[in-house]
Amino acid sequence: MSERIDSEAVERRRARLTRIFADIIEHAQVQCLSRCPYRDSRDLCTAQFGCRNQGPVDAGNGLSSCLCDGELDYRGAWEVEDPDAVLAQWRAETRTTVPSVEGTENRNQDTLRPGAVVCVGHGGATLFEVADAHEVRVDSSCGRMGSCHECVVEVLEGGEWLSERGEEERFLDDRFRLACQAKVGDVEAVTFAPLRRTPHVLTRRSATRVEPCPAVKREGESVLRDGESIDQWRGRLVGLAVDVGTTTVAAELIDLETSESLCCGGFENPQRFGGSDVISRVAYDLRHGGEMHQAIIKALNNEILSMCQHAGVSRHTLYEILVVGNSTMRDLVFGLDVQTIGQRPYKSVTEHECLDGDRSSTALEVGTRQLGLVASARGRVVSPPLVGSHVGADIAAGLLACDFDLEEGTRVFLDIGTNTEVVIGTQERIVAASCPAGPAFEGGLVRFGVPACDGAIDTLKAIGSGFQYTTLADAEPVGICGSGLVDLLSELKRTGQMTEMGVFTAGDGRAREVAVVDDPSITLSRQDASHLAQAKAASFCGQFILLRMLGIDPGGVGRVELAGGFAESIDVRAAVSVGFLAPFAPDRVRRVGNAALEGARQLLLDVRRQDRVQRLVERIEHIELETTEDFFEVFTEACQFKPMQL
Repeated sequence: MSERIDSEAVERRRARLTRIFADIIEHAQVQCLSRCPYRDSRDLCTAQFGCRNQGPVDAGNGLSSCLCDGELDYRGAWEVEDPDAVLAQWRAETRTTVPSVEGTENRNQDTLRPGAVVCVGHGGATLFEVADAHEVRVDSSCGRMGSCHECVVEVLEGGEWLSERGEEERFLDDRFRLACQAKVGDVEAVTFAPLRRTPHVLTRRSATRVEPCPAVKREGESVLRDGESIDQWRGRLVGLAVDVGTTTVAAELIDLETSESLCCGGFENPQRFGGSDVISRVAYDLRHGGEMHQAIIKALNNEILSMCQHAGVSRHTLYEILVVGNSTMRDLVFGLDVQTIGQRPYKSVTEHECLDGDRSSTALEVGTRQLGLVASARGRVVSPPLVGSHVGADIAAGLLACDFDLEEGTRVFLDIGTNTEVVIGTQERIVAASCPAGPAFEGGLVRFGVPACDGAIDTLKAIGSGFQYTTLADAEPVGICGSGLVDLLSELKRTGQMTEMGVFTAGDGRAREVAVVDDPSITLSRQDASHLAQAKAASFCGQFILLRMLGIDPGGVGRVELAGGFAESIDVRAAVSVGFLAPFAPDRVRRVGNAALEGARQLLLDVRRQDRVQRLVERIEHIELETTEDFFEVFTEACQFKPMQL
């Protein structure tokens, strides 16, 4: 008796084959439009015949360099009338034949964060296929074979119903899987979210007009760097400024000749599978060396290609990439060993080399080819120097953007994020410290905490027995972002619903949570308040210890610069009331947006400012907060939700 054919299994296999062939066609389309088949990975011509795009001969191997600008189109060689129509048809068939997925109704609110995908049953489908059906982007460059490690997703619920891990996934902790390898079982629901999401990444900055004086210039039909010809003119000189944060990455594509901003972009840092803070990622990198570096490089490549396409420029005209970030994030981009940053005295290998006399600056410069970035073969990646220890190149760039070195009087620079950096300057002295606040105000550790995204509650006020709030994009509430959490803590304390110790007063102090939104249910628990107290205390300590060290009264500070996405919408009075900010005069506080990205833009456009930022960094004293004699007493006091008193 013949075995009955499983029609659903046949359809699933046909869908997968259809998708594979569609991917092949799509890849071929890209190649046909962007690269000559005779051009090798080093941009050398392997053709055994003459071509007008052949340039000077490379003495090392006798091959000519390829000068083609990439504007080629070989699609006419295909034996179909309209390749785009064929691809669209195949993609449409793929969407209709992939196993269906259920909606998100009645799911655990804990798992319904932005970007989450829910699949119920449908055994045999990979998480990648489920994401395709939801039209959710998951990156991959290996044809879904498990080798590129780009399709990491976080499993929020139902991980026990996924297939066993293979060797390809050994580098991942329990909560994470490769979408192309993990298959859904037949029994229960699985909820997951891709790591590379697109939250509200702050690219706004207080822009300063910069007269272009880039390192790369055009002279006639040649492109020059330091007076040396590096390429022939391809119609554009483009640079990229990148701020690599622990939580998000922001980027701006810039015309180096006109200073024009061509395109802004951003994405969630995909390194989150290694931990939500820098110390966790340092520890992860020790166990799985190279994974953190490859994750950020591949994400940057995807963003570069997307931005270049959006701006209508060739990636081969991208000659300068300026990267800033805290010490760990920056060094991971450059593929450096970050283990020394995770242990006392918490210094980058570049700092140790400076101390040993092996280099004169912690600034970095390498070729784009060396890092594997999709830019000009003669491009380079540059980073300004670190301030010291965990206070990185992003703060150096941010201080430059705010003219911190040109101001007189007392001034404070605060970059608020997963790591909060504090810099305070007087006419005689500039001191800086890093405060490891952690991810509580950035969408981590707090049950209903979310990063800035559509539906995040960003402002909140207690009205009667409930709360009045606003959400980003006026969308339905999905959680509370950092500025909303500060408002919530301040309002709970103001209305007597929470004590300075973080105890909820309802039920004679026995209440374990406070309802913020009824539908959908969004609450704040005692444990959430504890995580927020510790995160707030880190920021408190940095400001308190440095202000006390310099003998400065917060109310007398002449200028306070608040940088970062969190600071963009924070209510200063609310933050002061719970001790998140020192009691600065509100009228002296200025929000400067993404100062790090603005500083990177200025350094990209004006090479002369690199000397200026080096001189600024050399003036700054880095203070290690933990060495302060009464640090733990200060930290304990700071965990209370009350204004700072010096």
